[in-house]
Amino acid sequence: GVSEGVRCTVCRYLADCNINRLSKNSMAKKEGKVLGMSEQSQGTKGIRDARTLGIPKMLLLGIQHMFAMFGATILVPILTNVYFEGEGLSVQVTLICAGLGTLFFHLCSKMKVPAFLGSSFAFLGGFSAVAALDTGIFADMTMGEKLPYACGGIVVAGLLYLVLALIVKLVGVKKVMRFLPPVVTGPMIILIGLSLAGSAVTNASQNWLLAIVALAIIIIANIWGKGMIKIIPILLGVVGSYIFALILNAFGVKNPDGSAILTFTEVSKASWVGLPPFQLCKFDLTAILVMAPIAIASMMEHIGDMSAISATVGENFIEDPGLHRTLIGDGLATSLSALVGGPANTTYGENTGVLELSKVYDPRVIRIAAIFAVILSFIPKVSEIIASIPSAIIGGVSFMLYGMISAIGVRNVVENKVDLTKSRNLIIAAVILVSGLGFSSGLTFTIGGASITLTGLAIAAIAGIVLTSYYNVAKSDLGSTFTMNIITIVVLGGTLSTGGKGNVFGTVLATIIIGLIKFGLPLCFGINSQYLDAPIGILLVVVLLGRALMVHPAFINYRAKLKNKRQKAA
Repeated sequence: GVSEGVRCTVCRYLADCNINRLSKNSMAKKEGKVLGMSEQSQGTKGIRDARTLGIPKMLLLGIQHMFAMFGATILVPILTNVYFEGEGLSVQVTLICAGLGTLFFHLCSKMKVPAFLGSSFAFLGGFSAVAALDTGIFADMTMGEKLPYACGGIVVAGLLYLVLALIVKLVGVKKVMRFLPPVVTGPMIILIGLSLAGSAVTNASQNWLLAIVALAIIIIANIWGKGMIKIIPILLGVVGSYIFALILNAFGVKNPDGSAILTFTEVSKASWVGLPPFQLCKFDLTAILVMAPIAIASMMEHIGDMSAISATVGENFIEDPGLHRTLIGDGLATSLSALVGGPANTTYGENTGVLELSKVYDPRVIRIAAIFAVILSFIPKVSEIIASIPSAIIGGVSFMLYGMISAIGVRNVVENKVDLTKSRNLIIAAVILVSGLGFSSGLTFTIGGASITLTGLAIAAIAGIVLTSYYNVAKSDLGSTFTMNIITIVVLGGTLSTGGKGNVFGTVLATIIIGLIKFGLPLCFGINSQYLDAPIGILLVVVLLGRALMVHPAFINYRAKLKNKRQKAA
């Protein structure tokens, strides 16, 4: 369907122009509507070949892109060092992984997409959760020993991109997105920000003055800044508050707890040139279950970024080189980064802003920025200077970043016009939010002697996908059928549990039984799921009658007498 605004535009076109002129551009407009691109964006004029500007200007444009991504990219390892008590990700490794990851992404996308891959904030909640693990093999580990397991989880998360890329290639984007609608991805993104809110307050509380200065600089630069200032508010906030901290430190001012605001011991020890401290990742099922589900949110972010870049440049990158190619590039870059101790990578919206500002759409400029990032990774002294940034400054910056992550989730829901007046959408969103926030310590259980912990974010992701899958298979509105299935799961779960009081095992087993009936039979044998409502109802009645019989006094007395007879006979 064509919107009313587009219809009016077409009508005016027909009135003012001849039919030949209109038909000449019809194919380009039709292709643009697939991405939701406006006619103005399709007609965007920009510099497609930066070589016409000369090498010096190309280098300056590359540096501009590097600065745009720099603040957010280096902030991820800084934050993980807070979570892992100084034994988190390396800034040097992060920079080289961002640079090489970007170059690898361009190779996978046929050198056509002007996107930069920086550190993903989506996985910060996962890093924090792994750092807090104290069960199973993690019970006696130091923070530095836990980090490789977090990276191992990210390797698996990156490989999930390949699964989605294959599915997209085989069945198309629309069919895949049925199981990951905005009502699932939106609340998931909201949860990522909210789960990190506590750490922002904790860090900022070490020195509220520095935190407020950092936050104020970011707000001022973002609202009233012009040109480059508006694009790098995070970097300005970190640098500006760091300079303020230097001044306070010079006058002998200390933190409220009496500690020094800044220490430069490690900076003086660091050399000017050195190799990044790579470390190989390790794998554990608990860490994988913590990190891997986050890929759902980051993959949705990737799809959104590809749409945004396409609209900015005026080319349909989802069609050419194809969404499956960009997913492969992003996923493999993430896995390769985590394999050597780096963070997850993701396409950066900051660099999309630079594209819009400069009107230079040549991917070569992005590759120059990537090369600069690789060069900078071989200068350890710069890494130590960055590592000396007070935690309070990070807390102030995090106030903005974590809130923005949640706000992006809200925007995802609003822009996709999720109808929250429908009970179906309300219940999916409610279950996701309560699961993510309610299971603050996660859910730990043992299978085959292995202790597995599902974080709140993982539980929320599983719940969202399961509920969405249920509705897609059932193809019916929320009502008595869904309620009956839930009651059956609860009752059956209590019956299957030890002592009939209900536990995780009973509930999971009951869910599997109902899932096999409701999903397995339709998928395997093509049975209409609506015809299965009656058998489920009968199962509920049988279970309720059986449960009532088991707790009836007459039945209990009969079992007691039977037990006594057996004991006497023995």
